[in-house]
Amino acid sequence: MKSSLYIYMNESSNSLTSRREFIKNTGRFAAASALAGVAIPHVHAAGSDTVQVALVGCGGRGGGAADNALSTHKSGPITLAAMADVFDGRLKSCYDGLKEKRGDLVDVPPDKRFIGFDGYQKAMDSLKPGDIVILTTPLAFRWVHFGYAIQKRLNVFMEKPLTADGPTCRRMLKLADEAAAKNIKVGVGLMSRHSRALQELHQRIQDGEIGEINLLRGYRMHEPAASAFSERWPGKPSELLWQISRFHSFLWASGGCYSDFYIHHIDHLCWMKNAWPVKAQALGGRHYRQSPDGKKVWVDQNFDTYSVEYTFADGAKFIMDGRCNGGCEPIYATYAHGSKGMAVVSKHGDCGLPSSTHKGQTPDRQNMIWTSKIKPTDPEGDPYVNEWNSLMKAIRNDQPYSEVKRGVEASLVTSMGRMAAHTGKEITYEQFLNSEHELAPNADKFTMDSPPPVLADSDGKYPVPMPGLIKDREY
Repeated sequence: MKSSLYIYMNESSNSLTSRREFIKNTGRFAAASALAGVAIPHVHAAGSDTVQVALVGCGGRGGGAADNALSTHKSGPITLAAMADVFDGRLKSCYDGLKEKRGDLVDVPPDKRFIGFDGYQKAMDSLKPGDIVILTTPLAFRWVHFGYAIQKRLNVFMEKPLTADGPTCRRMLKLADEAAAKNIKVGVGLMSRHSRALQELHQRIQDGEIGEINLLRGYRMHEPAASAFSERWPGKPSELLWQISRFHSFLWASGGCYSDFYIHHIDHLCWMKNAWPVKAQALGGRHYRQSPDGKKVWVDQNFDTYSVEYTFADGAKFIMDGRCNGGCEPIYATYAHGSKGMAVVSKHGDCGLPSSTHKGQTPDRQNMIWTSKIKPTDPEGDPYVNEWNSLMKAIRNDQPYSEVKRGVEASLVTSMGRMAAHTGKEITYEQFLNSEHELAPNADKFTMDSPPPVLADSDGKYPVPMPGLIKDREY
């Protein structure tokens, strides 16, 4: 049924969501009703059981997620037992860093360190049902790895974004239903909803402290970051492996800088309104295709400037502005405006403290109604740790837990805005969800010798969006 695609359970807010509205405070009742009379298989670890973890994707976010997982050891025994990546050096560096920090909690002998596109299977095969796999590769592989984890009856933590196109959105929603039917617990790395400050702010907004939300604003503006801007492929490693190593530069691998950088703001601002936008129209462009000194020529697929106007079903607007240009005004924050006042949602960063509410439409101290008190060093001050504590609590107590559908919805809305900028057309939620252009259709068949999903021209440059000219796909 179509309606089932939009329902999910969120432990941190106990709410249900559809595309147009979230229905407050009914999540547990709906879940109980839906599962009444159904025998749910047990896929969990009792409180005293050792949970083994496999890490698939050993880059910086993978190492961070594994460290966060191991930080839950006080709630029950847990060990990192297997690792997989396509880069040997990356796996080794990640292993060494985790071993130095976490000691005996890292128990990954050489025969449990797997290199290659089939490494995810070998790492998961080494676990038992009820253990955990962390999926932190580029998003093109998310549906492939998630599907195998479901087959192996493993609990999952997966990094954002989850998807970058319509076909994989639909595929992941179907997999979410399969995982729920098998009682598999799944966390998604959209940690804003596990920020205690944002949770309190969300409740205050629901209680009417700033009135009805009519405008949301998100800004992430800084110099070029991560692997978003890339020079010509140097010839080694293979072009596919090189694109994976520079995944922010390629839409198939990451959704580009728009999807990977801006999804946190999009997710938590839509949460504040309890709704997803129904459509988007946007501006975007690339001011510079070379470094300021002229020595570097960039060949990636990204724009360096985006401005997306999202529209909700009630007519409210959400403006998401992004820029990756040095020397410009740096802004990295989010705001919510209502009929009675406004809120600073994230003061700086993806969910930075403190959050606050204010009378009127300016965040002046004299107009402040409330400000969050929690600090990053407090026991529950780190949302990255909080999300893992929530997932592990569900696993050890065999409680229903899935953030997949909300993660897909956040990924979809983000991609909808990106596509609007890249095509110059208004894109609706349903239009994007039902689109047929898949950016990496053979991601489940890649080998070390496979060609990449997108190829460079004779000058080493990759196809780029051409708004108004290419309108039914992004390049």
